Amino acid sequence: MLNSILAISAYEVLFPVGLILVVSKIFGVIAKRLGLPQILAMLLTGIVIGLIALIPAVNENFITNGAKEGIAFISELGVVLILFSAGLGTDLKQVKACGISALVITVIDVVLCLLLGYVFAGLFFGFDKAWSNIFYGVIITATSVSVTVATLKEMGKLNSKIGTTIVSAAILDDIIGVIVLSVVLSLSGAGAGDSSVLTSNPFTSMFAHIMPENVAAIFTVILQTVLFFAFVFVLGIFVRKLFTHLEQKYPHHRRIPIYGIGFCFLVAFLSQKLFGIADITGAYFAGLILAGRTSTQYVERRTSIASYIIFTPVFFANIGISTDWKAFTDPSFLSFAGFGFVFIGCALAGKFFGASIGAMITGNKLKDSLVCGTAMVVRAEVCLVSAQKGIDAGLVDGRIKIFLIILIVMTSIVVPLIIKAAYKNETHTDDNHSGNQLTEDQTHVVENVVNKNVQTNAEANNSSQVPGEI
Repeated sequence: MLNSILAISAYEVLFPVGLILVVSKIFGVIAKRLGLPQILAMLLTGIVIGLIALIPAVNENFITNGAKEGIAFISELGVVLILFSAGLGTDLKQVKACGISALVITVIDVVLCLLLGYVFAGLFFGFDKAWSNIFYGVIITATSVSVTVATLKEMGKLNSKIGTTIVSAAILDDIIGVIVLSVVLSLSGAGAGDSSVLTSNPFTSMFAHIMPENVAAIFTVILQTVLFFAFVFVLGIFVRKLFTHLEQKYPHHRRIPIYGIGFCFLVAFLSQKLFGIADITGAYFAGLILAGRTSTQYVERRTSIASYIIFTPVFFANIGISTDWKAFTDPSFLSFAGFGFVFIGCALAGKFFGASIGAMITGNKLKDSLVCGTAMVVRAEVCLVSAQKGIDAGLVDGRIKIFLIILIVMTSIVVPLIIKAAYKNETHTDDNHSGNQLTEDQTHVVENVVNKNVQTNAEANNSSQVPGEI
């Protein structure tokens, strides 16, 4: 892809990128008024532009094949920033509070999704393609509850036991899903490539002398993974101390998010280059290292400005643009469509039954357990990231993106309706606080207003400095 990018003129990318930003914003405004998530607007943008690009005159002059390569390259940066933001937004204290229940739910639904994906992909494509079959399961392991969180908050259930459990399980889903993604890519030989230092001598050769080659490969991946986590742990200690110093010396200064994004890119690069671990995994753990700090929200907000203005819309639009819509006219598509709809069924069943069973095992009521299972079926950015990695690695068919888009749209619309129906007679239960709690909440509101004003003034002062003083 890099050779294709170098072969095109930079201006070719300007038209499709500009079109993506304008159209996605227009669709985003409409989606907001309809109460739909912004991700649907971005995906719809890509679908519309992808279909327009099928017109020969448009493909030759405006949305050229070279421009599509440039868009794909930009979207790769978007993936890294999306996972970095996900790491920043991870509340480890919340996970710890509902740790056992969330862990049981996550383990059961992840294992069930992996198993269903592997079995049904094997039935359709043959069990000799083991890594490819497993990867179809990997794609549906992660969940996204941004839509569900908004619904639970509206219903007054976000801070309830089941609400906290759902959010915590979703966080663990993402963590485990990203790790499984890296391990499968490494074991399949698709994720490391020539860039992985540890898959070359002397490690692989050392293992190969004492055990079969396939077992040696597994030990190599285990070594890579262990060393990666050791690297992240040690690095995290020093980086957190460094950012503590920066937070005290430069509170709410724009240099802090600049350092944060730079740190994200460096860890993403080193994870892929030194350990054969996917770059998005490195970006996610870079976010985890900086999570829970006094500057975390500030860094996340500033990162969102850089990410969600350009890179994120381009990434999600690229899903639609790069989808092979001509596949609908291919006779072989009908047979793949059969698997595609079964794949959607696996994605729904794996999360619903896995999370529901896990919630019941850990002592939740039947209705709450079923709501938990329903909430966990929502998919969004992480499953798309995983799918794109699998497509780039040659492990999965690119046509699967069509069915992922169907899955995302369907769950994002239907799941909130089901949750609202389940709790229609129990709305705003979290608002029944005592007088002391109300006073405490009012105090927090005042404190937040004061802090926001102080933060705004600090940012204004920083922004008024000479541009070169970064």
